[in-house]
Amino acid sequence: MGGFIGSELVNMVRKWLGQTWRKNAQEPERTRKMAKSASKIALITGGSRGLGRAAAEHAAQHGIDVVVTYREKKSEAEDVVRRVQASGRQAAALQLDVGQVSTFDAFAKSLSSELGEKFGRKTFDYLINNTGQGVHAAFADTTEAQFDALLNVHFKGVYFLTQRMLPLIEDGGRIINVSTGLTRFSMAGYSAYAAMKGAIEVLTHYLAKELGERRITVNTVAPGGVATDFGGGAVRDNADVARYVASVTALGRVGQPDDLGALFAALLSDDARWLNAQRIEASGGMFV
Repeated sequence: MGGFIGSELVNMVRKWLGQTWRKNAQEPERTRKMAKSASKIALITGGSRGLGRAAAEHAAQHGIDVVVTYREKKSEAEDVVRRVQASGRQAAALQLDVGQVSTFDAFAKSLSSELGEKFGRKTFDYLINNTGQGVHAAFADTTEAQFDALLNVHFKGVYFLTQRMLPLIEDGGRIINVSTGLTRFSMAGYSAYAAMKGAIEVLTHYLAKELGERRITVNTVAPGGVATDFGGGAVRDNADVARYVASVTALGRVGQPDDLGALFAALLSDDARWLNAQRIEASGGMFV
């Protein structure tokens, strides 16, 4: 009898130890999946360079995972991914031409797949509509082709991409639309560009109104002159342009990508949860 009880006890202990071992072996994977699902994710269009790159890097520094889009320069986007991953966050890069609305369904499918495979999520939390291109032309000389190109990227693309992303944006999320200081002050040669950005600022108000029931806040960030490759890199590479911008800026210098990147990250933080339907100009005080 004693031997029987002893053998039964041994078997029970072995069974318990086996269950405990299997549970502990599965725990790292379970923890990894839970950590993924708990992470906030930002989708940043045009995130391969300039303001988008700065937004991605600063978001990562604040514990946010990122998906950046690029139109052509895949290697630059992959470099952003590596830098974000080096900071300890997850990242991915997807091709997207914001000026081609017909591609948005396919992009949504690719994004959904990436969210599931890389991040363990079905949704993302933050959308930064950053993609842009510059055209400098006097009003009298602006062509229909130039006008349509700006319209497709800066307004139509933003409008319908945001619409297509709505099922994938988590309730309580954030949308940031990038505008320009040129909607407040005027400089010759930017009538078409500034008009598109003015439309974006109006759209921001309507999105904030209609998405409020989902607790999604929508705001506009309007940069001034920033030293990036935008517009051919004029502010960054042309010393005369840089000196002029600095001379009309209260803080006495041109903006840097990190100035805007830090602002984007701050707006994604919980501290900015009550900020909604606002235009935030980040120009260092141009033309004040």
